[in-house]
Amino acid sequence: MRNSSKKSLNNVKASSLEIVKPVKTKPYNDIDLNNWKLYENIKTGSWWEFSSRDNTRGHSLDYHGNYIPQIATQLLERYTKKNDIVLDLFFGSGTTGIEARNLGRRCIGVELQQNMVDYVSSKFTKKELVVDVNIIQGDSKSEETKKKVEARLEIMGAKSAQLLILHPPYDDIIHFSDKKEDLSNCATTEEFYELFKRVAKNGYDLLEQNRFAALIIGDAYKNSRYVPLGFECQKRMEELGFVTKAVIVKNITGNEKAKGKYANLWRYRALAGGFNTFDHEYIMIFQKTKLKKIKK
Repeated sequence: MRNSSKKSLNNVKASSLEIVKPVKTKPYNDIDLNNWKLYENIKTGSWWEFSSRDNTRGHSLDYHGNYIPQIATQLLERYTKKNDIVLDLFFGSGTTGIEARNLGRRCIGVELQQNMVDYVSSKFTKKELVVDVNIIQGDSKSEETKKKVEARLEIMGAKSAQLLILHPPYDDIIHFSDKKEDLSNCATTEEFYELFKRVAKNGYDLLEQNRFAALIIGDAYKNSRYVPLGFECQKRMEELGFVTKAVIVKNITGNEKAKGKYANLWRYRALAGGFNTFDHEYIMIFQKTKLKKIKK
C-alpha cells in the first residue's frame, strides 16, 4: 500500500509540472513557432481585407495616397524583430515610421519634399527623431541619398536595414509635387518603371542579406487600356535579384479621402467604357536571397 501511494503521489507531481519549450523563432521575426496558434492577428493568406483605416496610435488620414497602417503592422510583426531597422524609400506622411515606433522597431525614411519632412517630423518627439526615426530629405534613386542612408545606418550601429518598404506613386495617377525627380511626374510609364527600378536597386543594396522587402502598389487604367503596374514593378525587382515570396491582394477600403464620393461616376464610366474599377491593390513580398537549385 505504501509503494502504491508513493507512486500515485509521484504521478500527481509529474502531471502538475509544465513542460516549457524554449522559444523557437526565425532570424527575421519574434514569432515563437512553438506557440504559433497564439498569433491569430498575423495574416498568412493572399487576400487581406480591412473594413476601415486605423486612425489610432498616432496615425491619421492626412495625406492623399498613403497606405493604411494595418499593412505596416502586418509587415513589421511578420518580418522584423524588436529594434530592427525598417527602410522606407517613399516615406510620405510617415506611416511606416509611426508604426515602427509603436512596435519597438527603428526606421529610416526618405522623402523627396522638404515640406513633408518638416511636417512628418512634427509627429515625433525630438528624442524619437534621434533614436528611433530618422527622416532624410532626398531623391531615393540617387547615389547621394544612398550614401546618406548608409551614414545613418552607421550612426544607428548597423551596416544594413532589416526590412525594405516601397510604396511608390502609382505612375501619374496622383501628382505629389512639381519636382522632376518625383516618379509621379514621369513623361511615360516606361520612364516610371526605369526610375522605380533605380530606387529599388538602392533598396536592394541597403538591405541585409536574406531579409525581406515589401512593395505596395496598385494598377492603372490609361488610354483605354489596363496597365499592370504591380507586375511590371515585380519583374524589375526580380531583375535586381529579389526573389518573390508572395503576392497579396488587398481591398482599398480606407485608402483615400472621401472614399465612395465618386463611386457612381466611376461605375458609369466603367459601364460605358468596358472596364472595371479598381477595388484592390497589391502587397508583394520579396526576399534578398539566392534561389535554391531544383534537383533534377
